[in-house]
Amino acid sequence: MCGIVGYIGKRDTQSVLIEGLKKLEYRGYDSAGIAVYTPEGLKITKSIGRLANLESKLESAPLVGSAGIGHTRWATHGKPSDVNSHPHTDRTQKFSVVHNGIVENYLELKDELISQGYTFVSETDTEVISHLVAREYDGDIVKAVQKAISHMRGAFALGVLTEYEPNKLVAVRQASPLIIGIGEGENFIGSDIPALLNYTRKVYILNDGEMAVLTPDSVELMTIEGNFISREMINVDWDEVTAEKGGFDHFMLKEIHEQPKAYRDTMRGRIDETGRKVIMPELKLTPEQIRNIRNIHVVACGTAYHAGLVGGSVIEQLVRIPVAFDVASEYRYRSPLITPETLVIVVSQSGETADTLAALREAQANGAHVLAITNVVGSSIARDANDVIATLAGPEIAVASTKAYTSQLIAFYLFALYLAEVRGTQSEAEIAHIIAAMQALPEQVESMLANTDSIKAYAEQISKHPNLFFIGRGLDYAVAQEGSLKLKEISYIHSEAYAAGELKHGTLALIEEGVPVIALVTQEAVMEKTVSNIKEVKARGGDVMALTYEEHVADMLKSVDQAFAIPKTLPMLAPAISVVPLQLLAYYASLALGHDVDKPRNLAKSVTVE
Repeated sequence: MCGIVGYIGKRDTQSVLIEGLKKLEYRGYDSAGIAVYTPEGLKITKSIGRLANLESKLESAPLVGSAGIGHTRWATHGKPSDVNSHPHTDRTQKFSVVHNGIVENYLELKDELISQGYTFVSETDTEVISHLVAREYDGDIVKAVQKAISHMRGAFALGVLTEYEPNKLVAVRQASPLIIGIGEGENFIGSDIPALLNYTRKVYILNDGEMAVLTPDSVELMTIEGNFISREMINVDWDEVTAEKGGFDHFMLKEIHEQPKAYRDTMRGRIDETGRKVIMPELKLTPEQIRNIRNIHVVACGTAYHAGLVGGSVIEQLVRIPVAFDVASEYRYRSPLITPETLVIVVSQSGETADTLAALREAQANGAHVLAITNVVGSSIARDANDVIATLAGPEIAVASTKAYTSQLIAFYLFALYLAEVRGTQSEAEIAHIIAAMQALPEQVESMLANTDSIKAYAEQISKHPNLFFIGRGLDYAVAQEGSLKLKEISYIHSEAYAAGELKHGTLALIEEGVPVIALVTQEAVMEKTVSNIKEVKARGGDVMALTYEEHVADMLKSVDQAFAIPKTLPMLAPAISVVPLQLLAYYASLALGHDVDKPRNLAKSVTVE
């Protein structure tokens, strides 16, 4: 997945594709490629690494033609490499495809195609599509694409070319964005608006289940079943910087709003068709190895460590395996007790965090099986770990992590359920109940993101205070730590997170009249105790804002100054919802103070030194 561009017209197609891909570089990528219909037929050039590597190849062998597709790849299926780069082609090299998204049933389709004599050269799910289109082709590329799609499950945005019909470019959207650009004697496709702005501001935005057929002089919109659609054209008035941010003021805000999609993408292909079982075909851990696990170590840094606090606790709850938590920078130096029956879970957004990588190697040197949860498939941690769960949040640009953190939570929930299935510690009915609640999370988060005025107002209020406290119990305490870190990272307000029951052991000395305290109250088993701790704060003059379920707001307002309601979910899943208002709180507080939200001082996105 990452960036798609496509062009059909009279310009130098290679230049249009390269310039379009450059406008999508902000999304992050590990390889790039283009396919162009030339007088000699369909030709493809691709390269691992930055676009400069691709341009260098094209200098000596330019692709000159009238139609083409291009792609910047961010690895999901298969490591970053020339051969895994897009565009992909069939065995005859007459068809070419670029693809964002995930084909959930690609292994099943791949086995079918291999049995029919098709050969594969890459590790990707995308190559399956090019072979499917070729197999289904019978003189009409549109029908061939429609038939190919009918065999596929998952999310995909596609650009498809064939040298048999050089005057057509086919585009498809199913749960992955795709935009059609309209010109004079030329037309375009792009996964995001910035790719098109140099050439046109007139666009159609495809909806899920729709496709477009482009020629130099026309664009036909239709459903994937072939029913034609009439739609009003949109005129884009964004500047290029705003376009890169999807119309949001900052990348951080964009990425907060991308979380529902990231949840869906991380779950996609890992829940079976019945919705009652987790499947993780990417794991090498055998059922026998899983049943032999005696203890688990969760090791990470910063935000990833906070995700680990939630995930490890859920594993303990569902699977009844003891879990130890370590910040990666300390792990090696405490001589951890590791045996071959120890599973070590390392968590890293970038997959390059130096301390986490060192902890991984320490664990393996002592015989542990290491599972990595990371957002970057081709990273050092992903390459070195014994097993990898990719979070599929997509590239994260803002330094303060948001969607990477919540996608890590989803990955932990899935893995915990998978362990529970294999070890038989939860019933099928209970697992299905949790899965159903997980599948509701994206829509619940979307409902919160549609109404953020109260959080913005509260953020402006706390931005006037030099100190702040977050409190909670159980998983609420884990989320409180992440909320506090977010606020510190980008607003520079001093904040601390405490287990609510620990306040009376010293921290109450810091509570004085008017000090803001944010109390997370989502864990119903300890809700009454948390309210008691809130009253201790109120008795010392603290100003308390509670974050709780809507059904508890009225009662909570008897004990606090303000309350923010979140949608009801299972207590173990509450962190995936409750953290979102805290991310927004940090964002709006930073904005109120005039700070650079996306690039906070003294911090880097990937910490590659110990």
